[in-house]
Amino acid sequence: MENVTFRDFESNDFEALMEVWSLTDLGNTLRGDNLEIIEQSIRMGGKMLMAANSEGKVIGTSWMTFDGRRIHLHHFGVHPEYQRKGIGLRLAKESLKFVKQKGYQVKLEVHKKNHAAIELYKKLGFTFLGDYDVYIIRDLGVIES
Repeated sequence: MENVTFRDFESNDFEALMEVWSLTDLGNTLRGDNLEIIEQSIRMGGKMLMAANSEGKVIGTSWMTFDGRRIHLHHFGVHPEYQRKGIGLRLAKESLKFVKQKGYQVKLEVHKKNHAAIELYKKLGFTFLGDYDVYIIRDLGVIES
């Protein structure tokens, strides 16, 4: 089993985090994924959990944001070279420790074709919330004044 440690995000992790997100199609600057937003979400009661290999390389991320009502688990992923080795399950369990400590419900979104992630989430106790679609406005310029 891979020797992995779990720790809180530090600002100097940002470049390595973006590499994992790029390789797993989880984030980019067009989505508002930047250091300032990450640090702001942590100050607001969230957490960014990092998984690192024995050399200290970031190989997984779990971003938990808090809106005062629920914890939203997103940008959860493991570097492709380290997938299917149990690291995702361990990272998820570490993430859920934070959720339990906070004492709020946890919610996540997952692409319906990501069957491996769906099975992992079900194994952890997540259930399908309902049959509805998620919509977003990324370009605030489309909003009329």
